[in-house]
Amino acid sequence: MYDIKRIYEAYTIDEAIKLKVENPEAIFIAGGSDVLVKIREGKMAGQELISLQLIDELRGVSLEEDGSLKIEALTSFTEITENDLVKKYCKTLGEAVDTAGGPQLRNIATIGGNICNGAPSADSAPTLFAFDAIIEIKGENGYREIPIKEFYLGIGKVDLKSDELMTAVKIRRESYENYYGHYYKYAMRNAMDIATSTCSINVKFSEGNLVEDIRAAYGVAGPVPVRAYKAEEFLKGKELNEENIRSFSKLALDELKPRDSWRASKDFRTQILYEIAARCLRVILAEHKGGQNA
Repeated sequence: MYDIKRIYEAYTIDEAIKLKVENPEAIFIAGGSDVLVKIREGKMAGQELISLQLIDELRGVSLEEDGSLKIEALTSFTEITENDLVKKYCKTLGEAVDTAGGPQLRNIATIGGNICNGAPSADSAPTLFAFDAIIEIKGENGYREIPIKEFYLGIGKVDLKSDELMTAVKIRRESYENYYGHYYKYAMRNAMDIATSTCSINVKFSEGNLVEDIRAAYGVAGPVPVRAYKAEEFLKGKELNEENIRSFSKLALDELKPRDSWRASKDFRTQILYEIAARCLRVILAEHKGGQNA
């Protein structure tokens, strides 16, 4: 049984915002893969909801005039994984969200819900950090955009005002073009499990095998997804070889804050974070040598 006080249905973005202003206690619901579970468990019993399911303008993937890949907030994980534009320009994102749960969950889980939930284990988040993604938001006063690294404020907290709705996520052309990427998720099972820790890395090479740019992001390595900026600077201008891969993976640990939980101890997570970063970089190196763009 679901203890829901009332459900409002919006047909447009503006109508959803108007309903939120008129009913400030109500919360938005997209696919419901997180909200409905919490309501069933009694954690959000008696909640008022504003359903976004009928807002068609919040669905789809497109390429903007400046080359930015735009993914509307209500686009499901399955739609992202199967989308040709995502496969061509940002395949790592499709591979990352394809690790979440099973097919039923991926059919209903949305990119907007996964981001706005603010969970450190969100499968989309580290890869979006590694792409320097931009979050598009609309409220009563119109649209605003914010880098994803500023959108996450803490566990379960994101930078959304009471009248605002996340409408899309954008990945700029300069953030994906000529980069090689890989996402690694470690969980206690190979499928149908929440991440113990994750890592997503994008690397751009200059002539030869030198690293021109790198963006490395970790999930469940702190209260919010974390970039390893100092380790990234260490690797720039260096050859991507086994020695430097190991040095980078060890140096990045200084910027991470894994914790003890029932899923894994802090020490175990630390070892995992070292290993999955090294594995990401080895895959990227192999793809670069093989000429496979990410």
